[in-house]
Parts: sequence; structure tokens; C-alpha cells
Amino acid sequence: MRFANDRHGVLTVPLAVMAGTLGALSGCAQPEEVEGISIQTAPAELRDLRITAEATGELEPVLRVEVKSKASGEILELFVDSGDEVEPGTLLARVDPRDVENAYEQAEADLDVAKSRMEIAGAQLQRNADLLDSEVITAQEYESKQLEFANAQAALVRATTNLELATLRRTDVTIRAPMAGTILEKQVEFGQVIQSATQNVSGGTTLFIMANLDDMRVRTLVDETDVGQLNAEMAATVRVEAFPDRTFTGEIEKIEPQAVVVQNVTMFPVIVLLDNRAGLLKPGMNAEVEVLVNERTQALTVPNNAVVQPQEVAPAAEVLGLDPQVVTIDRGVWGDLMAQAASRAGVTMAAGGGGGLMGGGGPSGVDMSAMADIRARIESGEITQDSARALFAAMREGQRSADSDADAEEQAEDGGEAVVAENGQEAAAGAAGRRPRGDGVAGADGRGGAGMRGRGGAGGFGGGVMAAMGGGTGDPAFQAAVVFVVDEGGNIEARPVVMGLSDWDYAEILAGLEPGEQLALIGAAQLQARQDERMQRMMGRMRPFGG
Repeated sequence: MRFANDRHGVLTVPLAVMAGTLGALSGCAQPEEVEGISIQTAPAELRDLRITAEATGELEPVLRVEVKSKASGEILELFVDSGDEVEPGTLLARVDPRDVENAYEQAEADLDVAKSRMEIAGAQLQRNADLLDSEVITAQEYESKQLEFANAQAALVRATTNLELATLRRTDVTIRAPMAGTILEKQVEFGQVIQSATQNVSGGTTLFIMANLDDMRVRTLVDETDVGQLNAEMAATVRVEAFPDRTFTGEIEKIEPQAVVVQNVTMFPVIVLLDNRAGLLKPGMNAEVEVLVNERTQALTVPNNAVVQPQEVAPAAEVLGLDPQVVTIDRGVWGDLMAQAASRAGVTMAAGGGGGLMGGGGPSGVDMSAMADIRARIESGEITQDSARALFAAMREGQRSADSDADAEEQAEDGGEAVVAENGQEAAAGAAGRRPRGDGVAGADGRGGAGMRGRGGAGGFGGGVMAAMGGGTGDPAFQAAVVFVVDEGGNIEARPVVMGLSDWDYAEILAGLEPGEQLALIGAAQLQARQDERMQRMMGRMRPFGG
């Protein structure tokens, strides 16, 4: 189909509707000319592509401490205020010491009494021992003195312990900094009566809140669609409103396992650590976190609204004013495109050492076109996932059978028995002697010899090829897609491509397109409307008698 193309990247498609002779004779008004369809175009360009995960959060100190007093009483002195920097042991406040001093003096007196009773009880026990030897007193009377001596010993231990506690409590009235840091909040004033943190069930009165601000962190919530791309120790860039022209570098400390649902959106808390020895960051600052997930340098990119899925070709053609019955896609092309995409992305398509895809130079190479066709049929809804799995299983079985036949044929030609080693090397014991073979069966780890005939080994089929077709093996997943290319004459062609990375604005094209080619842009709202119309027409055909 051919249309006029102006210089501003907009195609105008006139759809003039002319009245027939019968309509003019009957006196009907001639229909007005329908406005042309304006098609915006954009070129495929080389640009740097950065894929990032972004979130917002609030800065908070890693170590935050509430300072409380072990002693109850009135605050007599305060030595620090909010914002002060303190070292470990710095005096922060003093509490009225009269109660603890009284308790200390009482404990000293109790200890003196306990010592005197201990001396008396010891002397009495000795005299009663002599009287028992002289048979002046009975054994029962002597045992009574022994009990009094034991009680005196217990009282002395108790009094000694109480004095030690009273001595320690004398230091409780002076509150000192437990660590180096900054006073964030002062929550008491001079003359205020506070409660002990150890003697009150409520936990006592908080005097100060302090923190070490050398290490800060940002607690963010990341959408579950992005959290799968993040890992601990990944670098993160943090920006705060206080320093709009400056960035701070941190790293992900951890991703918490428990999800949080915010306004019906499932999110995961992600903690980002920051070095704040410069002292610029403050607790409570709003922070924007950006984590670089992946990037491409000088990648061939197109706008996202220039790419459609294979199942969206028909409605996209209608949006562009094309006949969806005429616009067709050769799905077999995707096999070669996947190979090109893998080469550009640096992905090894086969685990074996043969030439071509999956050692495709041999008779047992995998038919990539067939695999691409299966994937396209899945995306278009022609077959189900179960059917696709059955087809892939049949392909794998055919692959194994072909390899077995090829190996048996080679073994017969060589006149020896093939032995597969753990490292992928193979030897053959021939009738006339022994010689190395490199063109035989691949090793258990999928690595073939120098002359491997085209089999990927045990992990061959399910490795790079399945990853290139979008499998979850850890390799980049290449996605089959379609673009509408507009040539200089205004002709529009639906062309299969392979799409790689994508951000909010642009998508990477790994195969099927050249820099500078013009592409038609398709509005998302228009595309959705056409899809809804097609769905309604399909549903209408399925209803019997129009009911």
C-alpha cells in the first residue's frame, strides 16, 4: 500500500468516499470527504540504553538509640542539646542523687551490722563447741548456734551485695552517651521528674534520641515487577531534594522477604546503604533511589509505540489504515533473526562446541525456524502452552534420535567403541589400535571436541536456544516482535524483528532492522480500541442467533 509522506514524519492517508450515481439521482446528499489518517513516524537510531529500577524512600540512620536513665528523680542539669556531636562517655544529664545517696548510706550501715553479727555468731559458736566437748550443753543447743552462725553469714553476703548495687546506682544519676553520634532529639527539660527505665513497666522516660550519622540508609518500596532484577550489593544512585545537583552512591544491603501491599500494589522493602561521613545527609530527607539493572551502549533503538507483539499485527494494521487480511508475517524468519540477535548480544546459543546454532552445521542441528514459529503461535493464541510443550518435547526426542543414529554411524565407520569422558573428551578403541577422536559424542557437561558434529551435549537443547526463545535459563530473553517500516515512497511493510532490552521510552532491536529506517508509530489507546473491537466481533460470531 502506498501513501504520501510529508517532511515532518507524518503520513497522511486520504480516505475520500465518492457518492454513486444512484444516490445523486435520488436526491441524497453527497457524503463529505473523510479526513485522512495522520501517521507519525520515527527513525531507528543508535543510542545508549539504560534499564533502571527506581523508587522513593526516606533517609534514616543505621544505628539509632534511645537514651534513658536507670535512676528516677528530678533532672538537675542538661549538658547537651539537639544537633550536638558527642563521643562515648560524654556527660549528657544529671538526675537528683538524694535517693540513691540515701540508699547507699543505708547499705553501708546494713553491711556494718551484718559484719558485727557475723563476728558475734562466730564467737558464740566457738564457745558452744567447747561447752559441748565438756558435756555442759546438749547437741541440740550446739546445733542452734550453728544455725545462727549460718544466718549471720547469709546476712553478710546480702549486705555486701546491696552495697555493691547501691554503689553502681550512684553512677546511674549521671547519664552518659553510650556511643559516638549526634543528638537527634532532646525530650526532657530542666526540673522534669523522670521514671527509671529498669524499675518501671512502661520502660521509663526517654531523655535523648541519638544516632551515628556516618552510615545512613534508605528504606524504599520496590514494585514486585522490578524486585526480581535486584540483588544485594548492587550499586545504587541516591538523590535528595536538598542537593538536586549532586548524587550519592550506595549499595543494596538487603531485600526483605515479606511483601507489603500499598493501595493494592504488592511491593518489597529494599534497604540501600550510604556512606555519610561528609555529613550532608540528614535523617528524614526524601530520597530518590535508582539502581542500574542493565545498559547498552550505542544500541539500535526505536520508540516503544513503534513495536507490537505478533498477535497485535492485525489491529495495528487497522490503526494504520491497512487491510489486516493483506498484512502477513513470515514467522519462519524469526529463527534466523534469533541467531543474529544472539550474535549481537554476545549470547552463546549452544552449549556444544560445533559450528552454527546448537552445532547446526551437523545433520542433527535444531530447526530454529520451527521453534520461532511455535513461539509465535503461542503468542498469537493459536496453540496452548501444553501443546507447545508437547511440540518442544517431540523436537527434543527427534534431536536425541538423530544424534544417536549419527553416533552409531560414526562408531561403525571408526570400527571402535566410543567412550564419553566427564570433561567432554572422547576416545575410541579401534580394532587396529587406539587413536583420539574429536568428532564424536559430546561430554556430560555439554562440551564437545574439536570436531564435534553438531550436538550440544546433555545441556545443549535446553540452554542457549531456549533462552533465546524466551526461556528462563538465565540468558537474556529475546522477544519476537513486529514493526511497520515506511519507505521513501510511503509504502508500509510489516517486518518481524527481535527485541531485547526496553525502558519506559525505547526498545532495543537486536535483529531485523537497520539504523535510519522510518517506523510508523501506533497509539496505545487506538491499538487497544481496535483490539476491543476485534474481540467484540469474535464474541458476536460465537453467540448463536445473535443472542
